Amino acid sequence: MSKKTVFLCKNGTFEDKKEIKVDDSIDDLLNQLSSKLNISAKTIFIEDGAEVKDVNFTRNKDKLLKSVGEDFIEPKVKVKFGDWITLNVGGKCFTTSKRTLTNSEPTSMLARMFSEDEDGFLFTPSSMDKNGAFLIDRSPTYFEPILNYLRCGQLVYDKHINPQGILEEARFFGIESIIPELEQTIKRECVQRDALPLSRRDVINALIKSPYTAELRFQGVNLAGADLSRLDLRYINFKYANMQGCNLTGSNLSWCCLERADLSHANLDCAHLLGVKSLCANLEGATMKNSNFKDPGGNKANMEGVNLKGAILEGSDMGGVNLRVATLKNANLKNCDLRAAVLAGADLENCDLSGSDLHEANLRGANLKDAAFELMLTPLHMSQTIR
Repeated sequence: MSKKTVFLCKNGTFEDKKEIKVDDSIDDLLNQLSSKLNISAKTIFIEDGAEVKDVNFTRNKDKLLKSVGEDFIEPKVKVKFGDWITLNVGGKCFTTSKRTLTNSEPTSMLARMFSEDEDGFLFTPSSMDKNGAFLIDRSPTYFEPILNYLRCGQLVYDKHINPQGILEEARFFGIESIIPELEQTIKRECVQRDALPLSRRDVINALIKSPYTAELRFQGVNLAGADLSRLDLRYINFKYANMQGCNLTGSNLSWCCLERADLSHANLDCAHLLGVKSLCANLEGATMKNSNFKDPGGNKANMEGVNLKGAILEGSDMGGVNLRVATLKNANLKNCDLRAAVLAGADLENCDLSGSDLHEANLRGANLKDAAFELMLTPLHMSQTIR
């Protein structure tokens, strides 16, 4: 059986290859190389970098790379091209000019890959697909904005593309001039993202990680417009939180801290507000129909100084609630249970209290100008309003 023939090349190139017959052992092959080629050959590699330790694993016409002791060096091919080059990046092909790759960012990896010698040849990695496109194992999604930047000098990318990915590609390819702009873009987007309100999903994720008895801190958090309806929000600290326009329909806010929170125009219909602490909170224009503030255990809701201007609390159970010096101007408190409620010093101007139960309620010093007290369950006693 005839011996196999292989081509021996210098480590790192396929140029100047020598044809040689393969002997029976790797030692015989190394000795043959040393004697015939006058080199001290110590290691032989195949094209993909694997070391040849058994000649039986070589194939006829294989290209082998000889080494005198140095590590494997990826072979480069000397080829001549026209003005256009095709790159196969992660399976997607891009055609561009050599000028774009080499002149726009001369110190980049792409410029070095496709720089010509004095004879107009390119020394470039040998990995090419069947159509002659140079293979680059990177993400085409993030490479495309990089290539467009090299073409026109402007960073343009689809809004659905993460600029962090483009930044990583810029660093990989050494496109230094674009890096500061990308870093500023990422920083700006982080600031804008932090300013966005939390969503229902964000709140639920926090809830499922905490026991309901824990005081979960949402202090100062932006929840404007969030849909928090029918959620168990007991004991949460919402102090100073922005909850404008929140949908809290049917939610359980019992024993929450809403001190100085902004709940203007929020919807709290049928919400549970037992023992809630909302000192000086802003509930202007909020709707709180059929809400329940009355704790059978005697822990009274404290809404001292709260702004309920124009709010709708019709049908709510507010027995014993503290509304001292609260603003209830133009509020709708029809058919509310306000037994033993503290409304001392409250502004009830033009407030509709028709059908409400104000038995033993404290209205001393309250502004009752144009307030409606029709169809009251029990008439007001003079002692309730006089200081």
